Parts: sequence; structure tokens; C-alpha cells
Amino acid sequence: MQSSRSNYIPKNPVHIECNIEKTLEVLGGKWAFLVLRELFGGKKRFGELQRAIPHVSPRALTSTLRHLEAKGVLERHVYPTVPVTVEYRLTPKGEDLHPIIQQMKLWAAKWT
Repeated sequence: MQSSRSNYIPKNPVHIECNIEKTLEVLGGKWAFLVLRELFGGKKRFGELQRAIPHVSPRALTSTLRHLEAKGVLERHVYPTVPVTVEYRLTPKGEDLHPIIQQMKLWAAKWT
């Protein structure tokens, strides 16, 4: 005799977080990989990032930078110059993404 609870589906299922999901949440949208690629080479100013990433709008770049900063992947440094100078650089957390992205690049070269 089967229990009537064997097909039970909870109204609020338990969500088990996946570490890959967490990583993808940190990486964010479509421009994040390109921003990271540029910052792996060292600190950059907003204009340098915008020139290095074709087709990114200032709004999309700003949103991506804010997201990565909120996730602790990069730091924003403001210097009191006229006009104000702002530089972006990776944190140690951001630097740790470099080998992961390198492996993704190698996989794409092999399989796409």
C-alpha cells in the first residue's frame, strides 16, 4: 500500500542553491565578461572601457559596472580632480574569475 504522501508537492518548494547559479548571478548580464576581460589587464577608466567594448551604451556599461561593484568583483576609485577621475579595478574576488573565464574561452575555441 502506497502512502498518500508519496506524490506530495509542497506549496513552497525548497530551493537548493547551486554554486554555478551563484557564479552566473555574480557575472550578471551580457557585458560583464567583456568588462572583466578588459580589467584583467589592469585598472581602466570609464572611457577606456567604453572604447574597448564596441556597441556597449554608456547606460549598459554603467549598469554592468554597478552590478559588478555590488557583487564585490570590482572597486570604483574616485579621485578629486577637475573633472573627477574614476578608475575601476578588480578585487581579489574578481581576479579569481580569471582562470574560470580562461577555461571558458578554451572550451569555446575547441567546440564552437
